[in-house]
Amino acid sequence: MLKPKRLAINGYGRIGRCFLRALLESPVAHNLQVVAINEPANLESMAYLTRYDSTHGRFPGLVEAVDGQLLIDNRAIRVSHARTPEEVRWGDIDLIVECSGAYGRRSELSRFLDAGCPRLLLSHPGASADDVDATIIAGINQDSLNGNERLVSAASCTTNAIVPLLDLLDREVGIEQALLSTLHSVMNDQPLIDGYHHDDLRRTRSAMQSIIPVSTGLARGVERLLPQLAGRVQAKAIRVPTTNVSAIDLTLSTQRPVSAHSINALLANAARGPLKQFVAYSEAAHASIDFNHDPHSAIVDGSQTRTAGTHLVNLFVWFDNEWGFANRMLEVADHWSHHWPTNPT
Repeated sequence: MLKPKRLAINGYGRIGRCFLRALLESPVAHNLQVVAINEPANLESMAYLTRYDSTHGRFPGLVEAVDGQLLIDNRAIRVSHARTPEEVRWGDIDLIVECSGAYGRRSELSRFLDAGCPRLLLSHPGASADDVDATIIAGINQDSLNGNERLVSAASCTTNAIVPLLDLLDREVGIEQALLSTLHSVMNDQPLIDGYHHDDLRRTRSAMQSIIPVSTGLARGVERLLPQLAGRVQAKAIRVPTTNVSAIDLTLSTQRPVSAHSINALLANAARGPLKQFVAYSEAAHASIDFNHDPHSAIVDGSQTRTAGTHLVNLFVWFDNEWGFANRMLEVADHWSHHWPTNPT
C-alpha cells in the first residue's frame, strides 16, 4: 500500500479553496492529501471561508481552526502565514499547488524549489513557455508528463475550456481563423466601487456596475498548446457583473463545409465519448447560474450554434471558471503524481 502524496497549497483564495474542496470530493483523495497551506490571512478567516462559500455553498464536512491548524473532518492541515517562499518549511511536501498568482517567471518560481519543495503546479500560465517545464491541459496532453518536470502550469480556466474544442474542430473540420470573446465573471483584481486597484484604468471601475473590457493572453495560451494554430487565433475578454460561471463566444472559419447540425452532432458525440470527462453538451434554455459548481471544462450550448454560409460557424460555450478549473488542476496533479517515486507505508 502506498502513502498518499503530500500536497501544500500556497495562496488560499478562490482557486486554493476550490482545489481543496474538489480534492475532498474526489475519488483521487486516496492518492493526494493536502497537509499544509500557506496563506497570509488569519486562520479564523481561512476556516470561516472554507466553511461558508457564497458561490459553492456550505462545506459538506466539519471545519475547525485549532492550535494553529485547519481541521477538515478531524484531519489536521498545518497552516503558515508567510509572504515569501523562503519563510515556509516545505521539506516534507511532494508538490506545492501555487494558487496565489504572484509568481510567474522561472526565477520567481524557483524560489519554492530552492526552499525545499521538489515540484510546483501553477494555477495560472507561466509568464512565457520557457518559464515552466510543461503547460498541461487535462484531456489533451497530460500523457506528456514523465515525472521529471519540476515546474508545471495547468494553464487557465479559459484555456482549459477552449483548447479541447479547438483541437477537436481543427482535426475534424479544419480551422482557418478563430475569434474568441470571453465573457468572464468578476475577479478579485477589480474593485466593488471605483478605486485605485490596477494600472489598467478599466479595472479601476466598479466590477458590479459595468461590463468591462480587459486584456487577455488567451490567444497566446491557445497557440502554446496548439502550435498548428499559430497566427490564426485572436481573443478578447470582457468582465461581466456576475460572481461565477463564464462563457466564450467562438467564431470560426473552417476549411471544410459545415452546418449547425453537423457541428452540433460532432460536439455532442465528443461529449458522450472521448471528451466526456471534460466537455458537456446541452440544447436546453440555459442561464449561466445553471453551471455553477459544474466540473466540466466546457459546456457547449448547442441552442446557440449559428452558421453563415458553409464555412463560418459561431459557438457559445459555458464554463465554471472556478470549479471546472480546480478539477482540471486536481487531475493534472493526480496524473503527474503517478510518475513520481513511490512512498511505501
